[in-house]
Amino acid sequence: MNRFEVITPADLASASRLLAQDGHVAFAGGVDVLDLSKQNVESPTALVNLKGLKELGGIEVRPSGELRLGAMAKLSEVAEHPAIRARFTAIAEAAGEVATPQIRNLGTVGGNILQRPRCWYFRNPDVNCLKKGGDTCYAISGLNRYHAILGGGPAFIVHPSNLAPALIAMRASATIVGPAGERTVELEKFFTLPTVDPKRENSLKSGEIVTEVIVPASPSSVRSHYLEAREKQSFDWPLVSVAIALDRAPGANTVRDARVVMGAVAPVPWRSPEAEAALKGGPLDESRARAAAEAALKDARPMSDNAYKVVIAKVIVRRAIMSVAGLEAA
Repeated sequence: MNRFEVITPADLASASRLLAQDGHVAFAGGVDVLDLSKQNVESPTALVNLKGLKELGGIEVRPSGELRLGAMAKLSEVAEHPAIRARFTAIAEAAGEVATPQIRNLGTVGGNILQRPRCWYFRNPDVNCLKKGGDTCYAISGLNRYHAILGGGPAFIVHPSNLAPALIAMRASATIVGPAGERTVELEKFFTLPTVDPKRENSLKSGEIVTEVIVPASPSSVRSHYLEAREKQSFDWPLVSVAIALDRAPGANTVRDARVVMGAVAPVPWRSPEAEAALKGGPLDESRARAAAEAALKDARPMSDNAYKVVIAKVIVRRAIMSVAGLEAA
């Protein structure tokens, strides 16, 4: 790790100006940036400490029913917030699945959605892979047990965030502040595929900071659920995750609207319009849940060592749908 300085800006405008400089990296919870620095993937000359910026903190459920999550809000606070658990259940569940209690007490909403891929080639300081400016994604012919089964190419990383699929399922947007002012982007459109630029995972520009995530109010008829499968239950990133949001007609079992978003299967949180279409317009039962799971994975293209993820993903999607519908899942 190279030597660096820590700079604490007085306000958001100062932080933006600092982050527009080469070698300056944002520091919040610090979980990922310190890992990247120790692995020599990042070599910051300065860490811009965002912890003192009040504009980035806080959790608020507004009178309109809209949820505001400050980028610096702790994951433990999101997981334990009574109103989020009751009205935005998938978001609380996803935050509660992140890592360990110690990391949830330190990690932030912004840090979780902005964390970089956990691919072992990308994280290896001796490998100059495609994401680091090289010309090869070594997962294609190498060890690819944890890599993409959907949306891969030319790089086959998977997006590591637990929280992002749940936020997208609940139609969240991000507020971003930078040198050109403030802009808002739907979180589904914030993340970018390697076909856009294999070296980046999102649309943040130089000097820009995610300040908050806004989740619109949901009708009382909407129910949501987040579910993941992982190798270790103690502390691990998911092999596959899914967030489901269903809107059913009051007093009926007919699905009026659905959102199905998978994590850890693609370079971005992967929304499946095909699965959503399979759920809409009819009575929700196990056969419809199975059809939606099959539709969600119909375009899967597993690599040499990760075909097992297709099977797990189908099961996880089906179980999540059955759970949010209050039906017993096999």
